[in-house]
Amino acid sequence: VQLQASGGGLVQAGGSLRLSCAASGRTFSTYTMAWFRQAPGKEREFVAAIRWSGGSTDHADSVKGRFTISRDNAKNTLYLQMNSLKPEDTAVYYCAADSRPFFSGYLPQAGREYYFWGQGTQVTVSS
Repeated sequence: VQLQASGGGLVQAGGSLRLSCAASGRTFSTYTMAWFRQAPGKEREFVAAIRWSGGSTDHADSVKGRFTISRDNAKNTLYLQMNSLKPEDTAVYYCAADSRPFFSGYLPQAGREYYFWGQGTQVTVSS
């Protein structure tokens, strides 16, 4: 699976952005997908994950109520709707795919559990 993230940019605090992650290959619909982010000088952190079916999602406490992960398996695309953005949301955002088809256990929050990664898209929130 090859992943291509897009949709980042510069936005004022309180604004919104929608990130997209286009996936190649016919197996996209079978994998758990996630968004991670990494700010300068900080470790990569989990943002949100979604089950292969789209039936379950998980969001980090820091973004809960503001960000929403979703997917369109017919379009092989993962999304992250980001509302009420804050300066501390500034980071490079990465999409990632698990490698276990039809995995129905927990939604992983550790980056090491994701095998495929996109190149990242920069999100900058000004105050």
